[in-house]
Amino acid sequence: MYAAVRRYEGVTDAAEAARLVNEGFVPLMQQVSGFVAYYWIDAGDGVMVSTSVFRDRAGADESIAKAADFVRDNLAALLPNPPQVVAGEVVASA
Repeated sequence: MYAAVRRYEGVTDAAEAARLVNEGFVPLMQQVSGFVAYYWIDAGDGVMVSTSVFRDRAGADESIAKAADFVRDNLAALLPNPPQVVAGEVVASA
């Protein structure tokens, strides 16, 4: 399995960002080949984190590209700073 984690800082409206992600982005993730799970986390203090899990690297890579497009097209005002992106193979899980 592979995962992609994106950390967004400076979020201007966490509730609205969560609504838009849930309604618009989650369905996109579910269509990516190898989809396993997606989480959108409100870490507080203007920080939100997304975690996407896929069966293979291709799915994780596709999720990173789709996230960049979705943020640019739908969330730019709410997520004004580029995310910190980390992706890689899942080497332990429960």
